[in-house]
Amino acid sequence: MKTFASVITVAAAGVAVLSPAAAATASTPRCAPVRPTTDFYAGGRVASAPIASRCTTVSVSGVRDAARPSDTCQTFLLALLSADGRDPTYTEPVRVCSRGVVATGVPAGSRFRVLYEVDYIDPSPQSVRYMVWR
Repeated sequence: MKTFASVITVAAAGVAVLSPAAAATASTPRCAPVRPTTDFYAGGRVASAPIASRCTTVSVSGVRDAARPSDTCQTFLLALLSADGRDPTYTEPVRVCSRGVVATGVPAGSRFRVLYEVDYIDPSPQSVRYMVWR
């Protein structure tokens, strides 16, 4: 598994997080939110369907466990998908509570999956609701 550590920026609790829309530049379209659909569960993580990047910073907001709404923290990472079908490159996991930056330096126009680590699998794998700003 390849790791792409240089794209991570962690937003500490209590620190103001800039709007993900600020990451857009003149050469990239404005960031926009999307509620991803779940694609699969494997190895303790749930992966979204592929998402197209519109800006270089990927953030999540509205993080909430569907079964336990008071749980608003989760560990996220990105799987950056290659255009030629090679293995994805993974960012380092980042713990996000409510909202925060998952990765920076993501090439605009690239495709990625958002993965989150599940806290429980019984009676079924944890389902987390969130929005992705990309």
